[in-house]
Amino acid sequence: MESATTRADSVARRTHVHGLVLAIVGAVFFSAKAILAKLLYREGIDAVTLVALRMLLSVPFFALVAAWTWIPRPRPSVADAGRIALLGLLGYYASSMLDFIGLQYITAGLERLILFLTPTVVLLLGMLFLGRRVNGLQWLSMGFAYAGIVLVFQHDLALGGDDVALGAGLVFAAACTYAVYLLLSGEIVARVGTLRLVSLAMIACCVASVVQYAVLRPLPGLFEQTAAVWGLSLLNATLCTVLPVFLIMFAIARIGAGVAAQAGMVGPVSTLFLAWWILDEPFSAVQIGGTALVLVGILLLSVRRAG
Repeated sequence: MESATTRADSVARRTHVHGLVLAIVGAVFFSAKAILAKLLYREGIDAVTLVALRMLLSVPFFALVAAWTWIPRPRPSVADAGRIALLGLLGYYASSMLDFIGLQYITAGLERLILFLTPTVVLLLGMLFLGRRVNGLQWLSMGFAYAGIVLVFQHDLALGGDDVALGAGLVFAAACTYAVYLLLSGEIVARVGTLRLVSLAMIACCVASVVQYAVLRPLPGLFEQTAAVWGLSLLNATLCTVLPVFLIMFAIARIGAGVAAQAGMVGPVSTLFLAWWILDEPFSAVQIGGTALVLVGILLLSVRRAG
């Protein structure tokens, strides 16, 4: 007869496995947004239109979550609502615009690797502005990560010319803005909750994206896209935005942030494969080596945090 301890261990193992699967699937889908962005650019749209469509199609889901979380928790104060809006503009709107503009100039694989540096940027910003100490292992992890980026960057620069430097700089700026969002959201998330914070911040991002389009383009033109653009944008909004956000949240609830971050390292690898398979981007030994260095660096950082 199965003992209570055995049953508890079995449940714990299943929970852990389910959490790993959720984290891996979420990372793969989230990373695939770069692939869809490249496909959308081939349809003739620009980053302003891409971001506006992505947010317009994803915001109904986040609005439903915001409404669902409104009842069990107190309403956020006016000050918190303002902070959430600013966080949404910084962490999602500005970061998305910089990322997708940068993607016009660099490969999907390099974009994903640069964005994967976000934890190291958080570490450096904390050291510079919050007085946090960086130990030897953390410096070593950053050394591996940035060495890998330099390796892949030089490889792509030789193939793509000076535009690669511009694109890489824009994507790194996106990583920096998202890192600032992570640093600033720590205090407020304890008061309003993760689901509510993310959903309200995404709603603020949607408003900003549509307003930006209306300022730069005739607004009716946003709805006059081809069937291919609408189809790819719907996939970008659902499979690569809404779904991974919640999959990774559920994964963290089951296995913790540290293990979820390590499982998420499949993201850059999956992006390299998908970019080679779907976009015919090069898949060279240099890229594989650079990706391995970045993953080792982030793994060292994640192990330290998990411990």
